[in-house]
Amino acid sequence: MNPKKQDNDLLRLKLPANAVQRLRRAGIYCSPGVTIEFQQQTKRHVLRGRESGGATKEFGHYVSFCGLGGERLPWFVRPDSLVANGDHAVVIAPSLVSVEVLRVEHTYELLIARHELRAEREGVRPRVWSKLLFRGWQGQLPLDLVEKDRSVAGQIAPEFFTRAGDVRQLPALFVEAVQAVVLAVNCAECRHPHLLVAPKPPPPAEMPVRSGSTERGPSTPNEKDDAEPTEQTPAVTAAV
Repeated sequence: MNPKKQDNDLLRLKLPANAVQRLRRAGIYCSPGVTIEFQQQTKRHVLRGRESGGATKEFGHYVSFCGLGGERLPWFVRPDSLVANGDHAVVIAPSLVSVEVLRVEHTYELLIARHELRAEREGVRPRVWSKLLFRGWQGQLPLDLVEKDRSVAGQIAPEFFTRAGDVRQLPALFVEAVQAVVLAVNCAECRHPHLLVAPKPPPPAEMPVRSGSTERGPSTPNEKDDAEPTEQTPAVTAAV
């Protein structure tokens, strides 16, 4: 078996062809793949992912990304689009955790995978190394998060069970990320990211201090601005 193919299997949920076609006909475009890119300025390889997807009333499909500890990551760019339920933001990082959810009515499929760059030896282009962190089948959440129960969307996740009926706990680090993506698969006509966040603006540049400045420093308690001359402080007439 091709090792590269085996790694790529973890990058997305495996959906039947007719399910993919139905999502496309509904105008839902989810792109769970992760690609390797090379940064010329830093001379390093990075991973690139696209937060994408959306929902209709009946079903939804969405993927987003977070850090290895579940922390929210800033997007690199947030493209504007004429259509909904497509690409919402691009993230670039040395490592990523993908959170992908498919919803059909009140039934959910979930895949959480960790993605890193690994090279077989120095000087060789790295490949994506993926590890499955959680796979949930037929999770149940009997709420209408699209409309009636919208107020709790983003604060709740479906329950997943073993074949014997035991509850499977979500990885604690990624509960917030799962809740955000569950909200996304209930966001009809989605046009914005749900997990990636806006990058922090750079700190303002400090004003340079000019040498030989003639500006006055702060006044002392004995100084008065525009004080009129008194007997103790006679007026001085400047020569012109």
